[in-house]
Amino acid sequence: MISSVFDYIRNSQVWNSIFRHGIPRDRRTRVMAVMSNVFLHLHPVAVRKSGIRLSFTWCMGGLTFFLFLAEAITGVLLMFYYRPVPERAFMDIIALRSHVTLGLLREIHRWGAHAMIIAIWLHMMRVFLTGSYKPPREFNWGVGVILLVITMLLSFTGYLLPWDQLAIWAITVGSNMGKATPGFGMQGPLTDFVKIGGIPFVTPRSDAAFILLAGTSVGENALLRFYVLHCIALPLAAAVLIAIHFWRIRKDGGISGPM
Repeated sequence: MISSVFDYIRNSQVWNSIFRHGIPRDRRTRVMAVMSNVFLHLHPVAVRKSGIRLSFTWCMGGLTFFLFLAEAITGVLLMFYYRPVPERAFMDIIALRSHVTLGLLREIHRWGAHAMIIAIWLHMMRVFLTGSYKPPREFNWGVGVILLVITMLLSFTGYLLPWDQLAIWAITVGSNMGKATPGFGMQGPLTDFVKIGGIPFVTPRSDAAFILLAGTSVGENALLRFYVLHCIALPLAAAVLIAIHFWRIRKDGGISGPM
């Protein structure tokens, strides 16, 4: 009785519209299953065994992606409790550290962020040391460098959200570095030479530091801007580039093997 019901479901139009190739039992069905899956098709159908040895890859790319997913999930859950306004931000962090899930949720997010920074740097170092950035993978190396910058920016923007003295002064120091950005900071080199119609391109209210803080100092506008960047803009940019990164691995012949 049960087997007949299962056979009926398996032969139904709904089942066949979702699972088009059945259980992959040989190379042909495995290839078709990978190629027709919206997630699996980002990866190559076959890879060299030597290219996926733990001693070669260190599994740092996969670990970084796993940590990104963990950060995204815990970050969404934290958004239910955190309010990005100066009057509430610090007390919300205190509550997240002591009351909400016994502080576990916030600590997973915080320590996951530290681990992600370490993992992505180790991944970049492994790629460099093994020469995996060379043709035809130079484009993907560039994508990886951008992902590294976005990861650092995620850490930087998240630093302000606790809204304590350490966060405020750390962001003050970091944003002041933006004033020394060449061509985009009021105190940076080449600023006096970048002009449009004789008018300086950079002004005190348009330089890199002002754009970052939405003001001349760390305040309510900066907190809101960092919150939007940390929770929406940067994660979306990272997600798109991660998809491109995986897709390019497939197009470039899979994970590079030992030289």
